[in-house]
Amino acid sequence: MAESGGGLSGGAGRCRARAGGVAACAPGAGDASSAEPVWWRRRSSPASRPLRGDDDPVTSPTTTDGGRLARVRAGVRKVGTALRQRREPRWARGFDRARHPWLLSDGERGNAASALPAWREGNDVRALIDGRSYLPSLAAALAGAREDDVVLFAGWRAEPDELLDDEGPPIAAALVGAACRGALVRGLLWRSHSELLGYTYRANRDLARAVTAAGGQVLLDHRVRPVGSHHQKFVVVARTSAGPDGDVAFLGGIDTAHARRDGGPHPGDRQTRPFSAVYGPTPAWHDVHLQMSGPVVRDVETMFRQRWDDPARLTRWPWHTVPDRLDGLQQTARPLPPPTPPPAPAGRCAVQLLRTYPARRPAYPFAPEGERSVARAYAKALARARRLVYVEDQYLWSRDVARIFAAALRRSPQLRLIAVVPRYPDTEGRVDVPASLLGRNSAWRTVLEAGGDRVHLFDLENAAGRPVYVHAKVVVIDDVWAAVGSANLNRRSWTHDSELTAAVLDEQLDGREPVDPGGLGDGARTFARQLRLALTREHLGRIDGDDADLLDPDSAVETMRRSADRLDAWHATGCVGSRPVGQLRSHPGRPGGGTWRRRLVRPAYDLVYDPDGRPWRIRLRRTF
Repeated sequence: MAESGGGLSGGAGRCRARAGGVAACAPGAGDASSAEPVWWRRRSSPASRPLRGDDDPVTSPTTTDGGRLARVRAGVRKVGTALRQRREPRWARGFDRARHPWLLSDGERGNAASALPAWREGNDVRALIDGRSYLPSLAAALAGAREDDVVLFAGWRAEPDELLDDEGPPIAAALVGAACRGALVRGLLWRSHSELLGYTYRANRDLARAVTAAGGQVLLDHRVRPVGSHHQKFVVVARTSAGPDGDVAFLGGIDTAHARRDGGPHPGDRQTRPFSAVYGPTPAWHDVHLQMSGPVVRDVETMFRQRWDDPARLTRWPWHTVPDRLDGLQQTARPLPPPTPPPAPAGRCAVQLLRTYPARRPAYPFAPEGERSVARAYAKALARARRLVYVEDQYLWSRDVARIFAAALRRSPQLRLIAVVPRYPDTEGRVDVPASLLGRNSAWRTVLEAGGDRVHLFDLENAAGRPVYVHAKVVVIDDVWAAVGSANLNRRSWTHDSELTAAVLDEQLDGREPVDPGGLGDGARTFARQLRLALTREHLGRIDGDDADLLDPDSAVETMRRSADRLDAWHATGCVGSRPVGQLRSHPGRPGGGTWRRRLVRPAYDLVYDPDGRPWRIRLRRTF
């Protein structure tokens, strides 16, 4: 769906980018085809189908030929629409604003066994935008690990040869080097599925074998629901040799895997992976991670310890256990040394760790009925949104998630929503694509019904004309509350897979106008505003500091919309002349096929692509 001037429109015309018309935002970029795949072009925009509502002639009562039954049906629809517009999800109400207006209290987390504090103050938090910022920072932290230091990591996907910088080292060598210098290295990797299905079963095993052979230990953790995964991505380096104040933690959306080491202009990572052909031979990849120091580092370590000490077997399947023994991979976790006291305050940010764990059997000791604090935190923060919700997300495709965004838009008439998403899915499967489009369009229609022309959907394109795959999971609300992590905006991430997201609230106010965008007395906070501005500048092709017209929410929206309109128009006219600066494109709407196709893929969507991990009694109440 594309949002321009309050109306939905289809995708802009297709073209082949010309070398002479490439702007300076991607030095060295060459010619590349931006042609849409055939399966994508065949679908029309939702603009051709009216959104059902009170003013839709499809549902409006008629007095000339309708009859009593038609009028009754139309009345029922009108009442239902009115109730839907007034209704706020029950789990989005009743938050304790006295304890904290933005962050969850202990009770609001919904998991008495979490063992985490509600939040930690006094932290230094830095946003690392794209893999070329995160991976070298991780390399430096691992290179500093010495004897008696502790390195703990958890991941979804890891490829041993992925370079952390242009000249290396690969991630496996960095971890092995730390272990050889005497650091205690422990890791938890999801067991994953076969490469034939597009996963990294062999790569994850190879990394585990390399670290274990060097004296560390990496467990292949499959303590998940049947189609679930461990999707958390974090690293802790505890510098015991230098004192706790040298401890650092990283968390976010970036895996130590192929295709991730990309940067601002988005030429792509030369270590590529199988991907949808429309993204080209070296897919461009946009993502965000956090680097944190201060007391919260010990909380991230606590999360690792909880999973490490889980007494349940790593897997229930014998065909997993036998290959592990043949490869020398251990099934029992070695004891960890006792935790040290939290580091001293290192900055001005309060950080709340938010998690998802599913309800499963055997239960997690640290989440007996699962934990859904990611969902609860978004609900509480969005209930306070007044001017601008800025989103970057890989999926944004669950109606359950969309309902809380829709409730926020209905509650606040001045609220605007910006969402930056991938232009195309990352696969081309006959079931994958319709299933993803089914969920995504259901979510977007829910949001558009609530917000209309206050909802703005964008995707990204590099200077060579190739789409940029948006893998980030970022939300910034009114330049006050910011969240970055591994959890996408879908039901799977909010209920079913293990996830870790950090909500950040900076104590320092940003004195630039508008000083209080939301008008609730919170004041714009430095971290949240700087994160939104840095991301927007990258997408607009601007240098640091060039953001005077991006401070005000309404001005920021219009600036982004005009930039996308210029690039859309350039494509529509055959790419004549110099390519406009920037990466933003208006996002084209794509319905998920006809009714029969949606019905066919619905079971796959509900059971495999976006499953529900809540206990049944919570699921039936539609709460989190």
